[in-house]
Amino acid sequence: MSRTSYFLLSRILLNFEARGDDVIKDLSAGAFSPDGNLWLGSDEMVAVECLSPIGSNSYGHHQRFLIQDYIELFNIDDEIDIEGMDYSEGYLWLTGSHSNKRKKVKGKQDAEDLDRLATITTDLNRFILARIPVIEGELVKSYSPVEGEKLTAACLETTEKRNILFEILKADRHLQPFISAGIPAKDNGLDIEGLAVVGNKLFLGLRGPVLRGWAIILELQIESIQPGILTLKHLTEEAKYKKHFFDLNGLGIRELCIRGEDMIILAGPTMDLEGEMQVFCWQKALKNLDDLVHSQDNGDLVSLFDLPFTIGSDHAEGLALYSYLEADDSLMVFYDSPDQQRLRQEKQIFVDVFRL
Repeated sequence: MSRTSYFLLSRILLNFEARGDDVIKDLSAGAFSPDGNLWLGSDEMVAVECLSPIGSNSYGHHQRFLIQDYIELFNIDDEIDIEGMDYSEGYLWLTGSHSNKRKKVKGKQDAEDLDRLATITTDLNRFILARIPVIEGELVKSYSPVEGEKLTAACLETTEKRNILFEILKADRHLQPFISAGIPAKDNGLDIEGLAVVGNKLFLGLRGPVLRGWAIILELQIESIQPGILTLKHLTEEAKYKKHFFDLNGLGIRELCIRGEDMIILAGPTMDLEGEMQVFCWQKALKNLDDLVHSQDNGDLVSLFDLPFTIGSDHAEGLALYSYLEADDSLMVFYDSPDQQRLRQEKQIFVDVFRL
C-alpha cells in the first residue's frame, strides 16, 4: 500500500440524545460490536456511550453505561480518561491512559497560573484496563451462553495505587526514567492512548514517551485468575510483555485497530502541540510479532495518509474500522476539541469516514 492523499468518503452524524452535551466535545475512543452498535469513550468521564445505527448516515438511540456498575474502580470521583477501546469475542475492552497530568493554566497570567504549571496530579482510575461483556446492545456483568465459555466483566489486577502493568513497566529500561520522574502525559511521559485486541492478546499504543522519534506499542497476553480479576501471562520466558518500536515520523500513537492481519495506527504529536496527524499500516502485524523495530524503510510499516489539519480543533483521538461500501473498506475517525462546524445543535456531532 502506497501513501495517498486522504479521501473523505462521508460524514456520519452521531446523536447523543441522553446528556450528550457533556461528552460530545471530548470523544477519545470508539469501537463497533458485531450487532452494529457504536461504543464510545470520553477522556473526561467514567462511563461508556452506546449509539445504534439510524439509517445509513447517522447513529442515535443513545445509552450510557456507568463503568462502576460492572467493575471495581479506585473511586467514583476520578475520571478514567478512556483513551483506547476495542471489541473482541463478546467483550468491549477499554483502557485508561495510565498517566499523570499537569494542571492547565487558567490564562490569568498571575502566580496561580505559575503554581498550576508546577502541580502534577494523578487520577487513580486512569490505571484501569478492563473488559465488559456486550449482550444484545447492553453491557452486563456476566453472561452464561447455552454453549461456550461464560463471559465475565473484569479488570487487570490493581495494586494499592496503580495496577500490575504499571508496576512491571516501572522497571523497564526504556520507560523507567519517565515513570520514576513522574513526567506527565503531555510532557512526553507515559500515556496509553491506543488499544487493539485479538482474543486475549492486547496491543497498547503509547502516545508517550517517544524515544528519539520512535513510538512504542506494548504487546500483552491476558488471562483470568478469578472472577473479576485479570493478570498478565508470560509472553517469553523472561517477560510478560513485548515492546515494538515504530518510525512514525516522530509522532506518538493515538489509537490502533486491527484489519485482517494488519494493524492500523493513528499517530499524532506526543506533546500538547498543534500538528498534523497521520495514519499508518503495520502490515502483517499479527504474523510478525517477533520483529521489535519497524521502520518505513523496511517495508512492513507504510504511511497511508495525513488527516486534515485544523489549528486549535479537530484533534483526532479515536479510530474504528468501518464498512462503508464494502466490508472494512474505511476508517471512522472521532475528534476531541471538534471544530464548531462539526456540531449540530447541543447533542449532535459529525465524524469522518476515510477510504482505506
